Amino acid sequence: MNNLQNKITFANAKTKYETGFDYVVNCMNIITPFGRKALNQMLPFLPGQENLLREEYQRLGFILEFVKNAPKKTDAIIEILKEVKDLSFTIQRSDKDALSVVELFEVKSLLLKMDKILIILKDALAKKETSTKIDFPKEYLLKDVTPLIKSLDPRNEGSETFYLYDEFSDKLREIRERKRIAEADLRKEQKELKDIIKQKHGIELSQRFDCIVSKANAQQLKALKEIPELIQISEDYISVVFSLKNTAKMDGLFKEIENAMELIEAEELAVREKLSKEIGLCSGELLENCEKIGALDVAIAKTLYAINSSCTIPKISDEYILEITDGRHIPAFDAVVSKNKKYCPVSISLSSGTTCISGANMGGKTVTLKLVGLVALLTQHAFFVPCEKATLGLSNYVQMLIGDSQSLERGLSSFGGEVEELKETLDNAKDRSLILIDEIASGTNPHEGFALMKSIVDYLSDKPYISLLTTHFDGVASSENVNNLQVIGLANVDFDKLNYEIKNADSAERVSIIASHMDYRLQNAKEDTKVPKDALNIAKMLGIKEEIIEAAKKYL
Repeated sequence: MNNLQNKITFANAKTKYETGFDYVVNCMNIITPFGRKALNQMLPFLPGQENLLREEYQRLGFILEFVKNAPKKTDAIIEILKEVKDLSFTIQRSDKDALSVVELFEVKSLLLKMDKILIILKDALAKKETSTKIDFPKEYLLKDVTPLIKSLDPRNEGSETFYLYDEFSDKLREIRERKRIAEADLRKEQKELKDIIKQKHGIELSQRFDCIVSKANAQQLKALKEIPELIQISEDYISVVFSLKNTAKMDGLFKEIENAMELIEAEELAVREKLSKEIGLCSGELLENCEKIGALDVAIAKTLYAINSSCTIPKISDEYILEITDGRHIPAFDAVVSKNKKYCPVSISLSSGTTCISGANMGGKTVTLKLVGLVALLTQHAFFVPCEKATLGLSNYVQMLIGDSQSLERGLSSFGGEVEELKETLDNAKDRSLILIDEIASGTNPHEGFALMKSIVDYLSDKPYISLLTTHFDGVASSENVNNLQVIGLANVDFDKLNYEIKNADSAERVSIIASHMDYRLQNAKEDTKVPKDALNIAKMLGIKEEIIEAAKKYL
């Protein structure tokens, strides 16, 4: 299976969106075009690549320590990255075409930025600003480009400017000198002629050796036309412009300058071709540096996000397990914190087999499901994870089937859409798959829904997958080989206190108040434990008539 197939079949677009993986990726502050390219081409680490992933996390750990211990150097690198342009195409064509002066300037500017980054990293290493025993990861350490900088900067100015200096070519220097002498002689000849005209005729020419006369001044116009050293060069309906008439010597100097300019243009082309060839010879190293800049950009972005979001490096296990301690689903966490509410972290331990999470609505079952998927996807793409700690074995396939699966364009109902996605999930599942299913069949006949849910649980229970399902139905997880978890929910709440808070709150605040008392942590449930009836408690607290609540209890 090639890398593109891995990217497509590992997790579909909906899974990445629903788990919150896309949300986290979009929160990354990627600065350079190389970083964005690296992020877009990011592939998951799959079973069998555990050591490669551990090595990647070791590198990220190094960057994490560097960022923490050398914030000023980190800021300096970020400022440099902000100015980096993608010159990959220019570099690739440099050994075939003569680059323009502007392109040579851009390449020189990029080289100087590469050199600055390398100097900062080497300085950090020299001062031992990281305690890790490994050398700076070669994946981020740029190749030395100073020889090429010297080729493009013969005066060793170190500035991000570029000009085809005389130092590039003795021939170019000699032709330019001839041109400068000819221009000086021409200027001298013109100035002498200008002085003669002033002395003989009292006419003062401009610095450009011309004179503008109004057509209304017929006398002066006639006088100027009679001066042999002047020639009319243009006119309009208002005025006439006169300029110096070239002498034979001036004609010779103009021709000499024109010839020099042609020779200069040819020699400058030769210089640009030579410099372009030198860049082309180094194109492999330069393009490698571009990739390393992208990798460094992504690594710093991952690290800064991890610091700001209190994420950690997970432990990679060869065993197929998934253990999360005090995990936070980032999109939900951000939403809760933005409202100045307290977030309840969740812990869960999964291994091959099937686990069901039961509990009423508002119990956070779906968020827990998304958390598991998010941590799995982040881990296998070498991101820090939003947990106190986590241990994971790698999956070959991650799929989430969750809510609102209608395929309206195909005329399918919500249930029909769920069934279609379920088929896709089961057809593509393989050894070490992570299957996440959120209350499938909840929108159809309850008896058939229970039967279907139960059969899905039984089917998955003996497969080499980690399967996590949420359900409202009692008895779905009654089989011996199915692990049954329940959301603690309102089981330990002080209902008198909660009812008091709700009665004294606006209707718009009541749901939020209930949510603030909800315990989203999970507990193991016994085989005969019924799904908690928090739905009736919530309905009652939100004002549903008592007689309806009591009548509902009779049917339970």
